[in-house]
Amino acid sequence: MIKLSELQVKEVIVVNDGRRLGHISDLEIDPDRGRIIALVIYLREKKGGFFGKPDELMIYWEQIVTIGSDVILVKDIDGPKLYLEE
Repeated sequence: MIKLSELQVKEVIVVNDGRRLGHISDLEIDPDRGRIIALVIYLREKKGGFFGKPDELMIYWEQIVTIGSDVILVKDIDGPKLYLEE
């Protein structure tokens, strides 16, 4: 079993293009099954001023390629999705 604190020190990298997304800030967990649904990453690139809230990027469990000793490789990441597309 791995702890959140151990996941937070690993850098998240997109396999498709090599982009560095940053580090995990939180997890979304299914309370009924006790499983991780998604990793939450705060993107610091937003230019919102001193009190600007950073964008949130959800990386779903199915998008994770592998969790290594120092990185987490993910695939098919487009960017932050603030609203569900219909």
